[in-house]
Amino acid sequence: MMEQTLPVGPADIDAAARVIASFAIRTPLLSSPVLNERMGANVFLKLEMLQRTGSFKFRGAFNKICSIPEDKRSGGVVAFSSGNHAQGVAAAAKILKVHATIVMPLDAPFLKRERTRSYGAELVLYDRDREDREAVARGIAEKRGATLVKPYDDPFVIAGQGTAGREIAEDMAALGIAPDIVVAPASGGGLIAGVATAVKARYPQAQVIAAEPEAFDDHSRSLAAGHREPHAPAGRTICDALMALMPGEITFAINSRLLSRGVTASDTEVGAAVAFAYRELKVVVEPGGAVGLAALLGGRLNAAGKNVVIVLSGGNIDANLFAELVT
Repeated sequence: MMEQTLPVGPADIDAAARVIASFAIRTPLLSSPVLNERMGANVFLKLEMLQRTGSFKFRGAFNKICSIPEDKRSGGVVAFSSGNHAQGVAAAAKILKVHATIVMPLDAPFLKRERTRSYGAELVLYDRDREDREAVARGIAEKRGATLVKPYDDPFVIAGQGTAGREIAEDMAALGIAPDIVVAPASGGGLIAGVATAVKARYPQAQVIAAEPEAFDDHSRSLAAGHREPHAPAGRTICDALMALMPGEITFAINSRLLSRGVTASDTEVGAAVAFAYRELKVVVEPGGAVGLAALLGGRLNAAGKNVVIVLSGGNIDANLFAELVT
């Protein structure tokens, strides 16, 4: 039924898993006695910072570019991103020998810009306060006859991201444990949509929850309202990967059906989660990737006595910011 009524279904994620199998990393599911004791719960962390390019984004980017017919690839691909989707597209395009042009904000972290260039991508920088990144990218794509690879609102991208959820479901089944709560960060909603589709297919009783920075709570607002709503377009957050104004159309069509709710965490809480992950778990996670962990540590999930899975979605953090947060 899910496959017939939603834009992406479990079969699409299964197909994506076959496409990316030889190129993406199957990331581990970590359980920490320290975290379990602190929360009074069985907590499992999906370590997507260990994925190729340092975030889950490679999954969807590779699946999408593979879907482009061979005779349409000569024009290349164009993407717009603050960094993680940029790197995912650039790396996937390099493997598939397709030219990639990435539209990135001027204030994107230096590490993300340089790593994107290192994969051979052409960068076009824009001012996020004055320019529309999607309009810039569409203009380039139309001029060059390139394919636009959206960061989240595309069925192939969502299916690719859903392979992370498929792995979670498979690994939990192998442990003989049913997840009660599964949490993933949300910006445009592609990751959480894919994860929800895969997890709910095997564990329909599981609550799937979107985690966001507190001032960028468009998913929480939209889920409560029953339709897409933007967050207040003001200010910044250290979660630079989670600043989309509003959920995508395709992603919200899925998330409005499958998600239980949204939760938020402050920048202070996110910073503390980054530090906790480093000190206690010995993993490096970027702020946007740590927002679900921050919500857990902040008591937003009612996790006591439950089996909880948290997706740590990436680890591409600026060295100076990381040093500031962990010291």
